[in-house]
Amino acid sequence: MSSLSRADVAHLADLARIDLSAAELDRMVGELGVILESVATVQQAPTEGVDPMSHPMPLTNVTRPDVVTPGLTPQEALAAAPAAEQQRFSVPRILAED
Repeated sequence: MSSLSRADVAHLADLARIDLSAAELDRMVGELGVILESVATVQQAPTEGVDPMSHPMPLTNVTRPDVVTPGLTPQEALAAAPAAEQQRFSVPRILAED
């Protein structure tokens, strides 16, 4: 059993700006105690000689080479647009100005 008290949970809830009822505080004492005990158990695992990793399986990020290629000209980009104005897409207004 952890040494977490109801006052400790109330203090943590206050720091996190969480308003807990008396019943929720009582329930959280037990739940946070189980979490702390689980963390303590994991901390006892023998980790000497184990390299830190970000994922349990080896991952390889597959990317394409960063090569500069020509893009579309404004005229080409707007060629299929239903309406264009000043080299921009023209769309109908959906909000009224107030």
